[in-house]
Amino acid sequence: MIDYHIHTNRCGHADGEAVDYVRAAINLGLDEIGFNDHLPLRGDSGKELGLAMALNELPDYVNDVMELRKSFPEIRIKLGVEADYTPDTESYTKALLTKHDFDYVTGSVHYIGEWAFDHPGERKKWDNKDVDLVYKEYFELLRKSARTLLFDIIGHCDLVKKFGNRPSHELLDDLEETAKVFKECGVAVEINTSGLRKPVHEIYPSYEILKVYKRFDIPVVFGSDAHTPDEVGRDFDKATTLAAEAGYDEYVTFENRTMKSHKLDSGKSIHC
Repeated sequence: MIDYHIHTNRCGHADGEAVDYVRAAINLGLDEIGFNDHLPLRGDSGKELGLAMALNELPDYVNDVMELRKSFPEIRIKLGVEADYTPDTESYTKALLTKHDFDYVTGSVHYIGEWAFDHPGERKKWDNKDVDLVYKEYFELLRKSARTLLFDIIGHCDLVKKFGNRPSHELLDDLEETAKVFKECGVAVEINTSGLRKPVHEIYPSYEILKVYKRFDIPVVFGSDAHTPDEVGRDFDKATTLAAEAGYDEYVTFENRTMKSHKLDSGKSIHC
């Protein structure tokens, strides 16, 4: 099994050195992990705000992962990065991604305009929002992010539900349109267990959404979104069960931005 969404303390809102996460993964018996720390934000404000590593830390992040590969040959370690998508930062993100040889890039939508809709400090703003419109804008941004062709994986692809806000109607049209774009653009989606640790208490994406993506044959990866070493591989028994129930019998991995499929063993034990 893999865990493709692991952060480190470089991002400013996680604890533990990268080596601590590797040791936790080995103790769990994971076959492969991917570090997926936050790409520096434009203007280099991310470190100050506790949202992402600073621009001058990116080379050190890459070097650290490369060194860990050498130090721990018993587990496959991939170099990933989580890049925020906003329409006005596309060229900045593209330029930064070309500077390093990532195995995969996860695209994530955390902002609608200037609003960080999933940030606890911004939660109160939901009270004055049209939830249906927020969902519509969110899924449109997901589609735009995939169309950039900058990303291999779309991260936590219903993050908009984090605080439990739900639309008043079914999302099938938006979901099918989004699935078509994902298919055309060749991206995978992430089954991210961190939602179980958030107010919504639900894996990203939901079973209903995952069924739609399966119908369109969208590949999946697994991620814990670990911000502490003890969150590595957390709730992966639930994640693999969800995938199997939605009809998945395969997952994918990446190397040098190239996707490879593997059989999913939903009965494999993860000691977490």
